[in-house]
Amino acid sequence: MIISIASGKGGTGKTTIATNLAFSLARKGHNLQLLDCDVEEPNAHIFIKPEVEIREPVFFNVPQIDEEKCTYCGECAKICAYNALFVTKGKVMLFPQLCHSCGGCSYFCPQNAISEIGHEIGEIQAGSAYGIEFAYGKLNIGEIVAPPLIKKLKKRIDENKVVIIDAPPGTSCPVIEAVKGSDFCLLVTEPTPFGLNDLKLAVEMLKVLKVPFAILINRWNEEYFEIDSYCKKENIPIIMRIPLERKIAEIYSEGNLFSKELPEWQDKFCKLFNSIEGLRK
Repeated sequence: MIISIASGKGGTGKTTIATNLAFSLARKGHNLQLLDCDVEEPNAHIFIKPEVEIREPVFFNVPQIDEEKCTYCGECAKICAYNALFVTKGKVMLFPQLCHSCGGCSYFCPQNAISEIGHEIGEIQAGSAYGIEFAYGKLNIGEIVAPPLIKKLKKRIDENKVVIIDAPPGTSCPVIEAVKGSDFCLLVTEPTPFGLNDLKLAVEMLKVLKVPFAILINRWNEEYFEIDSYCKKENIPIIMRIPLERKIAEIYSEGNLFSKELPEWQDKFCKLFNSIEGLRK
């Protein structure tokens, strides 16, 4: 089963949930794989602390211009929806960070002056810890197109295992790439107006993707119930609440797993997994 952990905004505790759920399930004997697909800012490895065994560069095809064939007609720039090419008199400028590798420029070039070469956008690191098979993607500084790296990372999915995907925050292309194909998505939110606003956006995204989902409220307190009201109105189950507790925050700030330091939480995360399995049926 593939479970993605997502949130409409950053800083809600998505990685905290993904890592502690993975650790708790692994401790209970589940065959576990954890993929950190938040490739722009991966941090699950800080908590899992894997022994990295594999480093794999990831390449992305970008156009290469044959200046001897090019007539600078500008057709390639016209077809590029992302402005990755700019043609001026006697010069073609390429901005590889903007390229989406659609191949349109080479297809429509009347001079067949464009081929494709690999451009390194980041790397995948893989290893293991606590019995968890772990991998994460790391986008190079300056690169802005994350989905190809996420797609490459997801090719490591072993469907014979319970797979937990730590998705990027938000509702844009990287999140969609990370979440699509999941059997279930756990949306992590916080009990604030900002949390509710971004939760609504994430819910609409998952409805479009047709991925079943439920809500986990992190840093829960008894002062803000608008999320409860929203979920009740939309018939969305809230399947776990993690209270706002100083001890949990301290363990997190030290880069440790609170389910390891507070073992009673391992059973709670296993119950969370059982709830997810129940909702899938």
